Amino acid sequence: MGLREWEVGGVLLSPFLLYVLLALLLTGLLRLMVQATPLGRWIWHEALFDAALFVCVLFLVVRLLGPL
Repeated sequence: MGLREWEVGGVLLSPFLLYVLLALLLTGLLRLMVQATPLGRWIWHEALFDAALFVCVLFLVVRLLGPL
């Protein structure tokens, strides 16, 4: 994808930030879908589930959109 660093006020921001923001958005949407279904009742530890879901979605985003 050829991402480059951004310079904001003399601070360089990583292009990985785009992947993180996209994964955060997708995780939020998936979390809302899980809460709307009966599957949400089976979640024992919600914070742990959210963190694990974010890591899995971030992996998929980087794998699908990142360089080979």
